[in-house]
Amino acid sequence: MSAPTLDRARTHRDEAWRALDAVVDPELDEPITDLEFVRSLEVDGDRVAVHLRLPTAFCAPNFAYLMCSDAKDVLTALPWTGEVVVELDDHHDSDLINAGLAADAGYRGTFRHEAESDLDELRLTFRRKAHAAAMERALTLLLRADPDRELESLHGVRIADLPAVPATAALLRRRAAIGLPTGEGESVFVGHDGVPYPPEEIPLRLRMARSQRISIEGNAHFCRGLLRTRYPDPVKGDAR
Repeated sequence: MSAPTLDRARTHRDEAWRALDAVVDPELDEPITDLEFVRSLEVDGDRVAVHLRLPTAFCAPNFAYLMCSDAKDVLTALPWTGEVVVELDDHHDSDLINAGLAADAGYRGTFRHEAESDLDELRLTFRRKAHAAAMERALTLLLRADPDRELESLHGVRIADLPAVPATAALLRRRAAIGLPTGEGESVFVGHDGVPYPPEEIPLRLRMARSQRISIEGNAHFCRGLLRTRYPDPVKGDAR
């Protein structure tokens, strides 16, 4: 392989990895690359082949399909890809999911009568949970910085009041993902419709958001442990 060809192949591989960074586990709210769900990635010209893996063979099929479908979508969107193959390994529905992906059958076409809800509905549900958790993280930072602050005062917090830290950046991404505005004058503690919670509801709403955040983080930690137990060997061909 000539030097220019080799350089192009490396560039394409890096671009494919970066594209997969945008694919998020819907329940754990973390990229599948960070979670090490990408078992292998191979680039040959305009062909990309990816194998995904999960912590157990019994992870929810709808979650598994969503991640595989999103992975295929982001790779197909790259300007240089021609053929994109995404396959899920070692799952009890691997054959069904892989066949549906290969045929571009879609979620309902793959699971038919077993598809209880539309894939977009499922994705929105988990994006809303991620938004609630992100709000709690950002607001908890404010409360820790000012221990005397009353919870009800969170009603008046605007995006401009948040510090320039990763938790704020994550919140802005989560707002954008569910269609909420991200301008500096926007209220932070809002429902999924963008309407601010009234002051009297804030203690309860904050506890509910904290519960969702703890659940997400706990599940992520648990799944990482299961994955290491199930797959102790390094990821095949991981260039990172």
